[in-house]
Amino acid sequence: MLCEIFAFSETATLSIREIKANLRQRGMTLERLSKQIDFIIEIDKLKQVIRQTALTDATRQENIAEHSWHISLMALLLAEFSESAINVLRVLKMLLIHDLVEIDAGDTFLYDENKNNDKSEREKKAAERIFGLLPNDQAAAYISLWREFEEGVTPESKFAKAVDAMHPVLLCYSNQGWSWKKHNLSISTVIEKKTHIRDGSKELWKFTEELLHRANELGYFPLKSE
Repeated sequence: MLCEIFAFSETATLSIREIKANLRQRGMTLERLSKQIDFIIEIDKLKQVIRQTALTDATRQENIAEHSWHISLMALLLAEFSESAINVLRVLKMLLIHDLVEIDAGDTFLYDENKNNDKSEREKKAAERIFGLLPNDQAAAYISLWREFEEGVTPESKFAKAVDAMHPVLLCYSNQGWSWKKHNLSISTVIEKKTHIRDGSKELWKFTEELLHRANELGYFPLKSE
């Protein structure tokens, strides 16, 4: 039905705003769909927000949309290692939406203490604007999911946070410590920031910790620690 509705144009140059205006002229009330489309277009901006972690081949830094895709697949594959029984769909929803706030707030590097001081305030304001583009019921549901992830209390949020934290370690190990070297990070600093992985999965934490120690032995950290 929607494909037929959008096929009225003789050209492919109409903007989405013009298409919606045309639909209104045809007597269609698509307020809910209009808000959802606006949200979908807005979140495309996430592809422009660059993280501090490089790809496995270190050819460039990843963007946050790529990170969100990757950790969502990780959650699907590794759900069996969750410390508690979880609703995997809920975990996926959290992982797909929790970083959308960085469209406005930017990527706050985990190890940047100064920028982390006002991170919560910046991201809360961003969540209200971005999720506020949606119809009221979806806006409320997604803001609730975002808060659940940030609080990290439920089994789903603990596992989601574990996967989110494990991902950059996998990339950094694969590219021989590109980000660790760039930011002069020590293994002890990284371990300190990653220990919460065990709250979501003791098995994933054991693997991550072993990987970090192996990386240290291989010289992937700027200064090798004993």
